[in-house]
Amino acid sequence: MSTTDTAGRTAAAEGDGPAGTAGGRRGPLHGLPWLVWRRHRTLLRTVLLATVMGCAAFAYQRIGVQDFLHTHGTSPGLDGRLVTAFQNRYGSAFDGDMALLRNLPVIVGIFLGAPLIAGEQEHGTVTLVTTQSVSRGRWIAATLGLPLAVAVLCTTLLSAVFTWLWAPAHELIATGDWLAGGPFDSTGPVPVAMTLLLTACGIALGMLIKRVVPAMAATAVLAVVGAVLWAEQVRPRLGTLRSVSYPYDSDSGPRLPSDAVRMDDWVSTADGKLYGFGTCVHGDGNGAEACRAKLGIVNRVTQYFDYGQLAGMQWRGAALLLALTAVVLAFVVWRAQRRPL
Repeated sequence: MSTTDTAGRTAAAEGDGPAGTAGGRRGPLHGLPWLVWRRHRTLLRTVLLATVMGCAAFAYQRIGVQDFLHTHGTSPGLDGRLVTAFQNRYGSAFDGDMALLRNLPVIVGIFLGAPLIAGEQEHGTVTLVTTQSVSRGRWIAATLGLPLAVAVLCTTLLSAVFTWLWAPAHELIATGDWLAGGPFDSTGPVPVAMTLLLTACGIALGMLIKRVVPAMAATAVLAVVGAVLWAEQVRPRLGTLRSVSYPYDSDSGPRLPSDAVRMDDWVSTADGKLYGFGTCVHGDGNGAEACRAKLGIVNRVTQYFDYGQLAGMQWRGAALLLALTAVVLAFVVWRAQRRPL
């Protein structure tokens, strides 16, 4: 779109003349939101269409999953063949679903967030728009508001429908590991919060770099680094580990809930002091026993997260992501109002 066209669109959007009502007709969007929609309509329509198709695919999958569960039951802890049968039939489909929802925030951040302001800066249209009667505050509110609203709507719908699909068969998907196997980041509020954060980061990087392609590349790098930190440093700390103790010489292992996620193993004294699982295992049998006797080690301890903790951990993680989003957007608004664009 040329700068002349942008000026005309801006004036029309503000209602200066008959074009202000889109040829006399006032649609659901007008003014600056209409201008933002006009500028990004192809991408926003694609996102909305993909959301409808994704929700329809998830709903169709649920019909087959419910039929499978009705026929075979849901007790993978009692029969490993059930897990194998489910994975053979639906494993690849669920892997694809979770990959889509885990990568969706990155895609939106790169292709919607990064070019949002950087594209205006690179083509010089932002200067023209902000020198019209439109204040910078109104312009940045409209520029951020509509795309972020569409991102929230689409990710909320996709996450809600996929959670509805995943929950009844959660013990059979990703070997039941809902923390590291993908379900944690593809269900509940996490995809929505992650999308908002990466989109906001893309917008901020685009504003600073002022060129679309470098901003998209920087957003992709940030997403990769953030994913590593999220998986290794943040996600395991969102809940309090539960523990189960059993005698050191017991022939049977710990009795954990079938949908628990096993995190770590220790050895401990009678009063609960923990040592690393490999403590006093070297040397001959008598030496190892003497070592354990000296330290007072009598139990083994397994730490785990229970499935009942999932929702609370997800909401805590989402709250952290949304807080970071608020900080990034506040920076974008401050810079847009106080510094040259």
